[in-house]
Amino acid sequence: MIKEQLNILINLAASDMTVGEKEAKILHMIGKANGLSKDEVDAMMKAPQPVGDLGSFSEDQKFENLYHLIQLMKADGQVFKSEISFCEEIADKLGYKKGVVAELSARIYSDPTITSDRALLIERARKFLK
Repeated sequence: MIKEQLNILINLAASDMTVGEKEAKILHMIGKANGLSKDEVDAMMKAPQPVGDLGSFSEDQKFENLYHLIQLMKADGQVFKSEISFCEEIADKLGYKKGVVAELSARIYSDPTITSDRALLIERARKFLK
């Protein structure tokens, strides 16, 4: 499951046609935290797979994916329309209305060391579940 989740993030990072240094650092950090080696993450970044069916995720997994997706979108300090569109597309596949991206992105920081009030974010995200 972690490889599928990381693949989603890799697709987002590549949606503006380049994986930035900060984005790659976050991808490696998430991979390492979930038992993947740097080489495994690098291999995944070189050949991202299409994003499959996300409907089988639990509500917690859906939120975690969305949270990391938005955090990664903001990682390089620039948010491109292609990245927002990709986030909205994934949010939709996760079972959220697209407006959840705008709602949460205002409250999620690009720096993973700055944690947001997750309980509040989960509550806000729930309002966007289909």
